Amino acid sequence: MVKLKLGPLPDDKPVKVSVELPAKLHRDLVDYAEILGRQSGQVVEEPARLIVPMLERFIATDRGFAKARRGAGRDLTGENAVPISR
Repeated sequence: MVKLKLGPLPDDKPVKVSVELPAKLHRDLVDYAEILGRQSGQVVEEPARLIVPMLERFIATDRGFAKARRGAGRDLTGENAVPISR
């Protein structure tokens, strides 16, 4: 069997998650979408679409999370998972 350079493809199917937002947070999200729309010139019709990029940005810039992830290795969900205190 030939060894390919490309390994298994990551599972990048979207995962549907349902959350309840406090009313104040939802109002803030709507306001944020309005301000972003004014600044970018693009209308954000559904403020909930901002949640994914906001979470991605938050996780990407959280130094404590990055450090804990490096320290725990990549197995954060299996038997060898290391709990991350909050």
